[in-house]
Amino acid sequence: MAKTMKTTTEFICSDCGASSPRWLGRCPSCGKFNTMIEEIVKPAETQTARKTVYGGRAKPLSQITHESYNRTSSGISEFDNVLGGGIVSGSLVLIGGDPGIGKSTLLTQIASILSADKKVLYFSAEESCSQVKLRAERLNLKSDELLLINETCIDGLENELDGVEFCIIDSIQAVYTEDLSSSAGSVGQVRECATKLMRIAKSRGITFFIVGHVTKEGALAGPKVLEHIMDTVLYFEGENQENFRILRSVKNRFGNIQEVGVFEMTGEGIIPVTDYSGVFLSESRGEESGSVVTPAQTGARCMNVEIQTLISKTSFGTPRRMPLGIDYNKLILLIAVLEKRCGLNLSSSDVYVNAMGGIKLGEPSCDLAVCTALASAYYGKPVDKFTAVFGEVGLTGEVRAVSYCEKRVAECVKMGFKKVLVPAKNMKSVVKYADKISIVPILYVNTMIKTLFKD
Repeated sequence: MAKTMKTTTEFICSDCGASSPRWLGRCPSCGKFNTMIEEIVKPAETQTARKTVYGGRAKPLSQITHESYNRTSSGISEFDNVLGGGIVSGSLVLIGGDPGIGKSTLLTQIASILSADKKVLYFSAEESCSQVKLRAERLNLKSDELLLINETCIDGLENELDGVEFCIIDSIQAVYTEDLSSSAGSVGQVRECATKLMRIAKSRGITFFIVGHVTKEGALAGPKVLEHIMDTVLYFEGENQENFRILRSVKNRFGNIQEVGVFEMTGEGIIPVTDYSGVFLSESRGEESGSVVTPAQTGARCMNVEIQTLISKTSFGTPRRMPLGIDYNKLILLIAVLEKRCGLNLSSSDVYVNAMGGIKLGEPSCDLAVCTALASAYYGKPVDKFTAVFGEVGLTGEVRAVSYCEKRVAECVKMGFKKVLVPAKNMKSVVKYADKISIVPILYVNTMIKTLFKD
C-alpha cells in the first residue's frame, strides 16, 4: 500500500526569509517582531518528477487569438456596471467593507437572483444557515433553489461544487485549511485558502464572490497577495447612519478601475441608484457661499459632484485643514496657490472641504472646483447653482488641460447647467457645445476669481 505523504509546515520570516520549525514572536535572524508566518513545506521531488515540460513555444503577439469572456447579468444594474458589464465566468471577485455596511446583504440578493436559473452555493462561515434564511425572508427574496452550507473548513468545499456555477464565500477570514495549524484569519490561512479557491475557479470555471474584512485603517485584512490573486477587488463604502452606499472598483482585469456604483439601503434590501443628482448634489446649492459643482470622471462614467467648503477663524495657533473626499496634500497645495498667486489670506483660518455623498475625488480635474469653492467662501459670494467648474491647477496658478473634457461638458448639458468653466487649452474640443451652454475658458486661477467674484 502506498504511503500517504503527510503535509508539514514551517514558519518563514516575511522580512528576511529565515525559517523555524515553530512559531516565534521575534525572528532570530533579523530581530523583527510578529513576522513569522506559517507556510506549507512540500516534500523534495525526484529529478524525474522535477523535470519541466513546456506546453508550447512563444508566439508573436499578432498570432495570439482573442479569448471571449462569457458574462452573466447579476440582476442589479449598478453592480454589473462596476464589474465592467456583468459577471465573468471563472473569476474571483473580492468585496471588502466595514462591518454592517451591507456586503452580505448585497451578495444574498445577487445569489437569490442568480439561483433562479443557475446553481448557486452560499458557503457561510460566519452565520448559520437559519440566519441566512432569515435575512432572505426579511428581504422578500425568492431563494428556494439557493444552496446553503455552514462550514469553516474549506478542504471539503470542492466536493460540494458539482454543477455549481457561482459560489459565495462569507468570509475569507473565517475559513481555514487543515494543512496549516494556525487559526483562521492568519496570514498563512488567508493566503492558502485564497490560492485553493483560485485553483478551483480557473480549473472548473466557477465564479467566486469572496467577502473580505477590513482593518481599522480601511484596508483589506490579510496579506497583500490576497488582492493580487483576485480578478476583481471591490470596496463597499458608506456610513452606517446614512442610506447611500458606494461600491468602488480598485482592481478589475475585465473592466475599468475606479468604476463607481451607487446603492441605497432600504428595508427591502439594497437598491441601485441611477439618478445621482440627489446623492452628490444638494437642493440648496447656490444659496450659500462655499459650494460649487464639478463633473467628475469615475471609471467609464461622468457624474456631477458638489464640493462644499467652510472657512472659519482659527482658535488655535496652527490652523486646521480637514478635507473629506479630497486628498489632504492636494488641499494644502491648492491653499498655497490661492495665497501666493491670488492674494487670499487663509493662514489664520481653519479650512474644511467636503465632497458630497461620501465620494472620493482623486483626479486632478477637481482642483479648480476646490479653488472656486474656497474663493466663494472667502469672498462670501455664492456660485450660481447652474454653473460647473473643472480643471487641473499647477503651482504657477495655471489651469491645465484635463482628459474627458468633451464628456464632462456633455454631462453638464444633460443636467441642465447654463455655464461651465473649462481649461482654456481644452476649448477646441468643446466648441460644438457653445450653442447649448455658456463655455468660459480659464487660463489662470485669477481668471476664475475675476469671472465669478469680481464682475
